[in-house]
Amino acid sequence: MHIGYVNLFVSDLERAQSFYGDLLGLRLDQLDAEQGYASYLAGPVRLGLAVVGEDQADLVERHTGIGFVVTDLREEYARLAEAGVIFPMPPQEQPWGGFMALMADPDGNVLYLDEIPGEPDRPVEVQGRDPGGPVD
Repeated sequence: MHIGYVNLFVSDLERAQSFYGDLLGLRLDQLDAEQGYASYLAGPVRLGLAVVGEDQADLVERHTGIGFVVTDLREEYARLAEAGVIFPMPPQEQPWGGFMALMADPDGNVLYLDEIPGEPDRPVEVQGRDPGGPVD
């Protein structure tokens, strides 16, 4: 058994696609706009974006627990902040040895952005970028 996907709830699929696809560079794997769903390749796990129904507004604007690992947090923070991404917590050294920031997507869903010492560089195949090798 393994985790194959994680769904994140959004209010506007096109806006979310711009953030996760265009800005973060994840590669679109599946799109069903009629059903309000998109799936992105995010390493060995897929990240699904699901549009909430009118009675499900409480499913957005949450701390998700989803973490994106980068090799240079300062560089990625600067790039994303310049693009207008909101960071509820700027990069900070963590007591457990990591270097982490919290960023918010356009719906206010809070995500981790981490640089973890000793974490192997496990590139994700992304749009317009050379992944530098196979994904484990």
